[in-house]
Amino acid sequence: MSAVSEQYEAYPYPERDPADERRRLITGSPSHPLEMDHFLWGGARDWSKPFRVLTAGGGTGDALIQLAAVLTAAGKRYEITYLDLSRAARRIAEERAKVRGLGGITFATGSLLDAADHGRFDYIDCCGVLHHLPDPQAGFDALAAALAPEGGMGLMVYAPYGRSGVYPLQEAFGALTRGMAPKARLAAARAVFARLPEGHPFRRNPNLVDHEQGDAGFYDLLLHSQDRPFAIDELLCSLDRAGLAFAGAPMAALYDPARFLPAGAALPDGLEDAGRMALAEKLDGTIKTHVVYAAPKGRVLARAGADPQAVPHLKGVSGPDLARQVERKGEISVVRGAGRVTLPLDRAAAALLARVNGRATLAEIAAAARLDSFAMNALWRPAERALTGQGLLLYSRLLRG
Repeated sequence: MSAVSEQYEAYPYPERDPADERRRLITGSPSHPLEMDHFLWGGARDWSKPFRVLTAGGGTGDALIQLAAVLTAAGKRYEITYLDLSRAARRIAEERAKVRGLGGITFATGSLLDAADHGRFDYIDCCGVLHHLPDPQAGFDALAAALAPEGGMGLMVYAPYGRSGVYPLQEAFGALTRGMAPKARLAAARAVFARLPEGHPFRRNPNLVDHEQGDAGFYDLLLHSQDRPFAIDELLCSLDRAGLAFAGAPMAALYDPARFLPAGAALPDGLEDAGRMALAEKLDGTIKTHVVYAAPKGRVLARAGADPQAVPHLKGVSGPDLARQVERKGEISVVRGAGRVTLPLDRAAAALLARVNGRATLAEIAAAARLDSFAMNALWRPAERALTGQGLLLYSRLLRG
């Protein structure tokens, strides 16, 4: 058994208790149906059609359960294949699905390198896995081969700068605990970790929390034997080599270097998209993961929200609550990790945001506010740009029936 397999049999990740499914649904990026629809199908997917999904390296089942639970609640048809090497992780994922009474799921134990053996998929989730492969590019290539021509993928890989302090500790703990069984490795590493100086780059990094969230989190963060982070331009290159094109990032504003420039300053001429994103990542320094969507090269992606029949959704806040903030302050605050971003919004847009409920179209919102298309766009589009950039606004017709 490889060291990676041994780790996930001993400490399935992320650490989950199936009984918790009775009280909460864990949601996130990538792979929420609203979000994937926004980035991959312009918010206009026909959800009456069957939906084939692969969770590649599904772990203890976060993406699996989110997908199945949301689609079940919306009354949509789906087939999900769960694939992972860890039998211990699979047992937890299966129990979580059982507690929720979710069907339409096929559980398989195996490698994502064999993804195409399970067929072609409309959507592939691969969250936190590719950076742990001995040859990550082989993983990108294998997933691309399992993707349907009109399909798309949601990916998360680790990023280098926001994980400052992690990799020297991984190397040091690897040397100190070589040859030990997982439980002995964990005990030894925890004892050493407690003696690290306060000035250690890891201790001074406020963005790292996994080591505080149980044994599986500590082990995955600091004792992993195979962990290769990707800068954003490296990730884009890997997608390109696999025949995939970048389709967007939920936190698009993170990759805009203009946010760091003083008034009147401009970026250098000739800076392409990958260069802009790489520059923003270096200036930010706190990005610890990259969450992106990708689609086969050559596939034409519609722009979400361009059609008056598009249906907007707010993520993490209700329309009326957001509208009250905007009306009162003319701005909203967004917390991201240890930082906070303030977004100025026109107070007049509050009347539109109050009507966003995941079912009303842009045309219906405009009609209710008694605005013609010109006045609607003048108010809505600036708010849309600000909110989509922070991952707070998505388009999807999922709930329209």
